[in-house]
Amino acid sequence: MPILVRNVRLGLDEAEETLRDAAASRLRVPAASIRTFAIVRRSLDARKRDDIHFRYQVEVELDESHKAQKARLQRLRRGDVSWLEPSSPEDPVCGGEVLVCRPIVVGFGPGGMFAAVRLAELGFRPIVLERGRDVRRRHRDVMQRFYRDREFDPTSNVLFGEGGAGTYSDGKLYTRVSDPLCRVVLETLYRNGADPDILLDARPHIGSDRLPTICARIRQSIEEMGGEVRFECQVDDIRAVDGRLEAIHVSGVGAEALADSGQMEPGESSDGVWLSAGPTLLAVGQSARDTVRMLHRRGAQIEPKPFQIGVRIEHPQALVNEWQYGTAAGHRRLGAAEYHVVAKRAAADHGDVFSFCMCPGGLILPANEAAGLIATNGASPSHRSSPFANSGLVLTIDPSLLVSSKTGNLALDSLDFLEQWERAAFEMTGGSYRVPAQRASDYLADRGSDGTLDISYPLGGAWARIKSLIPAPVHEALRRALPMLDKRYPGFAGGDGLITGPETRASSPVRIVRDPTSREAVDLANFYPVGEGAGYAGGIVSAAVDGIKSADVIIRRYAPLR
Repeated sequence: MPILVRNVRLGLDEAEETLRDAAASRLRVPAASIRTFAIVRRSLDARKRDDIHFRYQVEVELDESHKAQKARLQRLRRGDVSWLEPSSPEDPVCGGEVLVCRPIVVGFGPGGMFAAVRLAELGFRPIVLERGRDVRRRHRDVMQRFYRDREFDPTSNVLFGEGGAGTYSDGKLYTRVSDPLCRVVLETLYRNGADPDILLDARPHIGSDRLPTICARIRQSIEEMGGEVRFECQVDDIRAVDGRLEAIHVSGVGAEALADSGQMEPGESSDGVWLSAGPTLLAVGQSARDTVRMLHRRGAQIEPKPFQIGVRIEHPQALVNEWQYGTAAGHRRLGAAEYHVVAKRAAADHGDVFSFCMCPGGLILPANEAAGLIATNGASPSHRSSPFANSGLVLTIDPSLLVSSKTGNLALDSLDFLEQWERAAFEMTGGSYRVPAQRASDYLADRGSDGTLDISYPLGGAWARIKSLIPAPVHEALRRALPMLDKRYPGFAGGDGLITGPETRASSPVRIVRDPTSREAVDLANFYPVGEGAGYAGGIVSAAVDGIKSADVIIRRYAPLR
């Protein structure tokens, strides 16, 4: 539809059916003259608690020629009405170079999943290798073995398995990335079971309860198009010849079954198999620290980058609703409220303290990839029905200002730095996997918390002194930030605020250096690092877009397999 009408306002009690009339009024035409009509964007404006309303963008086509519609817009001279020229991202044109081996995608999180979809759609029959298990078995490993029995499985957990860490995340699809491929990602998720509202909402959200089924459907579509997804297959070594990736070593329960892939190299390996490497996309998440260390040993260029560290704070959702909605809290059209906060310069030389991955009506989740560690993350189910709301509260660290160089490689030292705080948290609660917790008011008063601990963390919590599991500059920054945030939201730093941590997985501290044009790793041709783990994305949509872009480079170079 050629006409976009922006900023159409509706009150909480006004029905969306009135939007057609509102658009017609804006265009100064009768509603009956609108031939086609569609809502394309919806956002909630709660900046003023006494004037909460929705804002919409709608596309329309009038019952007249395009020439007449353009002339009408010129006469209107309104900045909130514009002409749309049809545009959509085009599929890449396949190249002509012959592929000797099928493309390989390492990791089946958002970056790997959407790269594999793209390759499969264009006839490249990718082989996907995921170190974890399929979503059905993974769900059992998490819910029963870990949450109930406290038996942690390093190959199948909240971070590793089908869908990657995103499967158990909040399912937030908001991104600051402005790219037409974002729409491709959203439409793919919708076709595989996500609510159609993700195509409309300004801050789209799927929900941790729906993501597993969506991931399984996407996997099935890849397989139907000729791709393969192999679980319990960890890439733990690579072989390069003259600066080009030639083979990858795969270990795990599923490795032997790769004999039928047609790419297994002859010879014996006591703990896995070697596969000849076609173009290989590395799409592991940021928690695959062992993979990063292996790549460094094999000569890949890995550089440090700024990263976030802090805590996760939880409040009653009812309190957050009151902060944001005031007397409108509980209105039938208002869901669980969320917030975004910034404490300006609270971290002194490190800048601001800010919220990260705020999860209304959600849970605090464990985000450790290895035994003996505790790290936090957040998630929300689709209906955001939990009585709790939680958010990361972090600051950005320049590793050169805080991390001591012990190995001579600041990137790897940053991984060790984060891990030391995660191990301290585990030891603080007696190796029980209960999350350390402290009331925000007690944290500020430097006193221990006691009494009943009511927390959303599925393994429970234990009272602790949070300052002992975060670096001193982070502790000082939080002590300055919390009173600032409490002025904006009374009670934020009170007895109802519950601080947990550490929050160490907000972003990757490393980047695998790649060429900006070929998207191949520097000094390692045929190897394409993508997504969060490689240091090029931060969230589901941005990782997916990054994976698609590298898949497109491969597609434009090679001819599809026959």
